[in-house]
Amino acid sequence: MTSGKKTKATRNSVAAARSSVVASKPKPWGTIIAVVAVLALAGGVFGYAYMQIHENNVKEAALAKWKPSDTNKDPSLQLAGIVSKEYKGSRHVEPTQRVAYDQTPAFGGPHDATWADCTGVVYDKAIRTENAVHGLEHGAVWITYNPDQVKDDALTKLKVKVEGIPYMMLSPFPGLDKPISLQSWGHQLKVDNADDERIDQFISSLLRNANTYPEVGASCENPQFLANPAPFVAEKPGADAVPMDGGKDDSVTEGQPQTPPASGSASTPPSS
Repeated sequence: MTSGKKTKATRNSVAAARSSVVASKPKPWGTIIAVVAVLALAGGVFGYAYMQIHENNVKEAALAKWKPSDTNKDPSLQLAGIVSKEYKGSRHVEPTQRVAYDQTPAFGGPHDATWADCTGVVYDKAIRTENAVHGLEHGAVWITYNPDQVKDDALTKLKVKVEGIPYMMLSPFPGLDKPISLQSWGHQLKVDNADDERIDQFISSLLRNANTYPEVGASCENPQFLANPAPFVAEKPGADAVPMDGGKDDSVTEGQPQTPPASGSASTPPSS
């Protein structure tokens, strides 16, 4: 009996020792924390992605009414502050001529035979109006901004709306009477800040809207201009500027070299 009790006691002692070792083994808190952090990060990433998708869907739904249709060919006419005018296309001027535009910035009328590249280009410097207007004739939207008023985050917001998007272009416009002005052929909208919802509504309504611009199907690509943009001219056009009716029959072939203007006409650096 004594021997049996000793054996049992020994077994109990070993079991207790094992239990003590197991009980004293530290928990892998580092691994647990790392796993929790990874799960939290994954949840945050998926949550952010979901919110972005949701916001984009909401935005697309809100812009649906601003898409051209057979029953609403020009939704932009419903925008508060929109200016709309009729202009005849295909009236070209020499690269050394100025046009006496009736609007600032111009959004229609005679223009240079070489168009400004409007393939989602963000121009760091102001460009010649006569070339930009030709881009509008091809269906582009041209966003301009006053460089003294639009900077930093506001400018970044405008760049996001333009960069890499076909038939869009952005450029500073010194002396602009409003912080931001949007142009498409025959249309203009001026706003005070980059968060104005009408910016997206204007773009949705008029970007390549075949009902509103003359040269449907024309290209916006012009690497020659992009390589050497014709610069902006701040001075007002002189008395010899080409009037809005063109002043003559259109005889200049689009994008081709042109003959020098008559003596005494205003001059600007020619586009490439």
